[in-house]
Amino acid sequence: MEHSDTSMAQDALRSIPLFAGRDLQTAKISRLGGLTNLVFRLDLDGKSYCLRVPGKGTEEYINRANEEHAARGAARAGVSPEVLYFESATGLMVTAFLGDTLTMSPQHFKKRKGAPARAALAFRRLHRSGAVFPFRFELFAMIDDYLKVLAEKEVDFPAGYHDVLKEAETVRAALAANPLPVLACHCDPLAENFLDTGERMWIVDWEYSGMNDPMWDLGDLSVEAAFDPAQDREMIEAYFGGAASPAEMGRVVIYKAMCDLLWTLWGLIQHANKNPADDFSSYALNRFRRCKNLMADSAFAPHVEAVRRG
Repeated sequence: MEHSDTSMAQDALRSIPLFAGRDLQTAKISRLGGLTNLVFRLDLDGKSYCLRVPGKGTEEYINRANEEHAARGAARAGVSPEVLYFESATGLMVTAFLGDTLTMSPQHFKKRKGAPARAALAFRRLHRSGAVFPFRFELFAMIDDYLKVLAEKEVDFPAGYHDVLKEAETVRAALAANPLPVLACHCDPLAENFLDTGERMWIVDWEYSGMNDPMWDLGDLSVEAAFDPAQDREMIEAYFGGAASPAEMGRVVIYKAMCDLLWTLWGLIQHANKNPADDFSSYALNRFRRCKNLMADSAFAPHVEAVRRG
């Protein structure tokens, strides 16, 4: 871990009342990762914690008060670790550290038996918890908001992005024709946001969470974790306790395309902000290409129609 990362973590710890009066020089600090934030494991006085230091520029598009509410609600629902400290003004957060878990990846989801089902059951537990999050995750409003952020930056859109956005109006119309009650959702289910014990799946990182169509979580996870048809089937059957209806399956497929349409813009924001964590220009281009290909597939329009009919 770079010295600057260690210094940043130590500076953060000194500002947290939870650690006041404790000898922080004895703390063992290990970098865990994070794309837009810095995440650390902290071992101090025989206890382990997870420290999240918010990344530069995240205040442009993350409402930290909403995130705190959701993170605490998800912990009460039993799908996320306990929040021990949260500074809403900055997003500095400390949670309990979950031991004996594996941070998931697309490869781990493929190799670990039952992992897609365990993720689905964690989603079902969250969706059925009765939790109410303050933010309404509304796909097309978020696209508009991201476009406004990008209007203030120098960035090139992938060729044809606005044409595909115009085509997505058929999706907007189908969803509006058959609206479903919104539930508490994670909304950003990267594979790495899942921690697996082998028996139970935990979910972390509630920055984008909100009240949403729960099928978004399923469709987005399928994309992020690169599920194949067998993994999709395992996830869906675990979530529903059997096969999905045509309308439910249609929503999952629609959201596979729409999450890529949205997160393309997120990637462009990271690129414009010069986030060094990844090649976000390529990230955005690849996501857009995948969205465009799925929407051009002959099976996509029937899924949209199934959603419209309900």
